[in-house]
Amino acid sequence: MSDAIRLTRLPSGLTIASEHMPRVETVSFGAYVATGTRHERAEENGVSHFLEHMAFKGTARRDAAAIAREIENVGGHLNAYTARESTAYYCKVLKEDMPLAVDIIGDILTHSAFAPEEIERERGVILQEIGQANDTPDDIIFDHFQTTAFPDQPMGRPTLGTEEIIRGMSRETLMAYMRRHYGPERMVIAAAGALDHDQLVDLVQQHFADLPQVAPALADPARYVGGEYREDDELEQVHIVLGFPSPSFNDRLHYPTLLLSNLLGGGMSSRLFQEIREKRGLVYSIYSFAHPFQDGGVFAIYAGTGETEAKELVPVTLAELRKVQRDVTMEELDRAKAQFRAGLLMSMESTGSRTEQLARHLQIFGRVLPVDEIRAKIAAVTIEEVQEAAAQTFRAAPTLAALGPARQVPGLADITASLAG
Repeated sequence: MSDAIRLTRLPSGLTIASEHMPRVETVSFGAYVATGTRHERAEENGVSHFLEHMAFKGTARRDAAAIAREIENVGGHLNAYTARESTAYYCKVLKEDMPLAVDIIGDILTHSAFAPEEIERERGVILQEIGQANDTPDDIIFDHFQTTAFPDQPMGRPTLGTEEIIRGMSRETLMAYMRRHYGPERMVIAAAGALDHDQLVDLVQQHFADLPQVAPALADPARYVGGEYREDDELEQVHIVLGFPSPSFNDRLHYPTLLLSNLLGGGMSSRLFQEIREKRGLVYSIYSFAHPFQDGGVFAIYAGTGETEAKELVPVTLAELRKVQRDVTMEELDRAKAQFRAGLLMSMESTGSRTEQLARHLQIFGRVLPVDEIRAKIAAVTIEEVQEAAAQTFRAAPTLAALGPARQVPGLADITASLAG
């Protein structure tokens, strides 16, 4: 671990991580909670995201306008996001305003007011957000994919929740969820930039002192099933996501799978982009991604295409999935490694990226992985390991989600037979 990175674990169980970055004038600060969509009960689906919204809607000391005004008075930025395994609250300020950043985020996470009128107002905002997602096919298709891949379980439920559940979500549900999950042992406080670690620890002790003790995190195991979702709709394009189960963060094929995604569909030089867009003109957008979880993951390919082009698109894509299992060149593997290294090092120039990396590493691996260790693991990946990752992934049960004029998209049985051939 770099000498610039320091860790402190308070008696309460709260972990504080910081990285001093010379020659910058700002600080990024965040509270990262190890709870998300997969920790929700079926009847409270969407509560993590609702709670994220409510955090900015007033505390015992500040109303919603004051929270926004105070951070913007110093030119800072305040935001949050909800994911399947975590929720984050973060901001970026000038170095002299770090005390204010810690104060505000500590305040919203320990003294949120949950005023009934603010809950009703934000309920309407979230319903609008759900409506907007439903009207955005290249967005909502991923929810359909996730639900099909992981049916009848928390990992497959939408992060936003459903209209029915959001309409009925009570103030007590929000407060009870926060009391159940937002404890010091479930949270990492991270910061990077022009900071002093000891000052940060003092500020966190002051402003996060009222976090409740909570029980250890419990989440149902992710049980990948796979299957087919098809919805015919009068759209200009058919939106397709084809996916498979893939390794977790801690699997030995984690890094080979990331490189597989990069060389297959990670940029303009990737196989799918070159073959399907550049050579055949079948799509405007096509890409792949590997999304690992604590106990599994998904590898998926997205494409948006016309109704007549869809009939050709899927077989060509499947041919590339078969080829990559037996034919990877050193040139394209080296290019994928270079892209990964460049992305990693470019992210290290951002205080926000480094803050998030500190927190994610601690919550996933229990330690901060040195950059040199990550680079060495990427450099060590062989062609054989990438081919093994491809074989393990693309011979598993697929998941197909198609939305739009999907009549020409081959069915799951044809896809399975093609990949097995």
